[in-house]
Amino acid sequence: MKYILLLFLCISANIFAQTYKDSIIELRVIHTGELIDSSTHILSADEIADFQGLAYFEVDSNYRVTANFTKSIGKKFKMPTSTARAPIYRRYGYVDFIIEGKKQTLTVYQNMALRKQKEFKNYLFIPFRDATSKHETYGGGRYLDLQIPSTNKTILDLNTVYNPYCVYSHRYSCPIPPVENTLKVSILAGEKVPVGYSKD
Repeated sequence: MKYILLLFLCISANIFAQTYKDSIIELRVIHTGELIDSSTHILSADEIADFQGLAYFEVDSNYRVTANFTKSIGKKFKMPTSTARAPIYRRYGYVDFIIEGKKQTLTVYQNMALRKQKEFKNYLFIPFRDATSKHETYGGGRYLDLQIPSTNKTILDLNTVYNPYCVYSHRYSCPIPPVENTLKVSILAGEKVPVGYSKD
């Protein structure tokens, strides 16, 4: 969860003090450090010992896009996960943006348990797959976070797209992106499968 908060805070705090690319790289270093820090308990001691590093697409400012945001609250539902766990979410709206000259649409969700926590009350969640899934990136999809927009415009920084913890450990239960959030284009930004990752 610390990483989610860093996504919200680091770029806005540092982007004026350093280059955009540097701010993204710094965020990635923080994320790696958090994973292999035994005090965070994200990975077990054995998993940390086996950890070979994270892999990313090159930082590309073209993947920091302005999106149209449409608020559209849906009914609560149980989000399928990689286990029997079924957390409660609701559709919060949609984001429309242009990639490869074509309009893309993703559904934005809100976790009903997290919205009760002060630090996550404005947290929104976009799980998705794209044409890189099962190839350069994790077949189970990747995640993007954002805060509730104050207008009908928002910035989607696809360079901050990250993997679910299921990629690093079988101990986790991770939301599975709904079919509607499958993009036909390749999002060549954000996190790839980790170094040494095996599909077996």
